[in-house]
Amino acid sequence: KVTPLAVFTQRVLPLLVLGLAMVSVPLMMLSPAGLSRLNGLHLEKQRTDDEISHLSAQIQDLRAEVERIKDDPAAVERAARDQLGLVRRTEVVFQFKQ
Repeated sequence: KVTPLAVFTQRVLPLLVLGLAMVSVPLMMLSPAGLSRLNGLHLEKQRTDDEISHLSAQIQDLRAEVERIKDDPAAVERAARDQLGLVRRTEVVFQFKQ
């Protein structure tokens, strides 16, 4: 003899779960926390990856400059002139207003 509970768990319950999934999955996908948020997160990740790539290139450039300054006295002088505005004692500096 088949009990009503067995009929319910074997036939009705799977249909109820399927019906609930058919309604709730599209609602979750279209909600603000669904696909639109996922797309926004993908865009944010892409921007972050691009920024990381740009910063990594800057780091490499700075490391190369540090190596040049360590090894080349002329590079030290260029850095002092360009970044610090230093001049030799024997030089005369002319400043012009623009």
